[in-house]
Amino acid sequence: MTGPDVPGKPAPIAPDESPDRAPLPPGLATCPVIAILRRLPAHAVLPLARTLLGSGLRVLELTVDSPDALSLISTLRDQLPELTVGAGTVLDTVTARAAVSAGAGFLVSPHTDRELLDFARYTGVALIPGAATASEAVTAWKGGAAAVKLFPASLLGVPMLDALRDPLPSIRFIAVGGIDAANAADFIAHGCVAVGVGSWLVGRGDPDSARQRAGLLMSTLGPSRP
Repeated sequence: MTGPDVPGKPAPIAPDESPDRAPLPPGLATCPVIAILRRLPAHAVLPLARTLLGSGLRVLELTVDSPDALSLISTLRDQLPELTVGAGTVLDTVTARAAVSAGAGFLVSPHTDRELLDFARYTGVALIPGAATASEAVTAWKGGAAAVKLFPASLLGVPMLDALRDPLPSIRFIAVGGIDAANAADFIAHGCVAVGVGSWLVGRGDPDSARQRAGLLMSTLGPSRP
């Protein structure tokens, strides 16, 4: 018989895999990078996604504040089935429901929101909520988050990641915000399961520039993968 919780004893953090925790996109095991496309011209998205896929990236986040975001998520899902496409900047359950209906394979939010966590658990979709403190990270993880987005990562820095992971080693972190080829490998080496890379990688949507930067990013991450 299980007794009551001991007063003053912290509840254990949920294990890495729980029945309510959706898995991360499998492509992150091959390349631990989420390419983030935010507010690019709609006509640039598909050619850019093809370029990123050809460069070895397998996971892409299209923010819902982008032009024609929902229709583009459906198009990317249909035309590039090797790519897992998620919806980013999801702020509420109405948007989350629309994104999932459009075919989003995962959801990303800049904050930790209990309603979004409940929605993700109910639908089985992977949610990656943002957190900048231990309290937010624990709330997100106990709520069933697939991973916790350390945001804004470049401002919080690797020392903050280390400070969070020391007492919370089972939480999966993804560093997002100001990530580029100069710091991505450090975040991976210090325990992040992936990084999200946006403006540095994709700029304004030029495929040639994105191809060059993706190659540079992949070369820096090669020896640093877990």
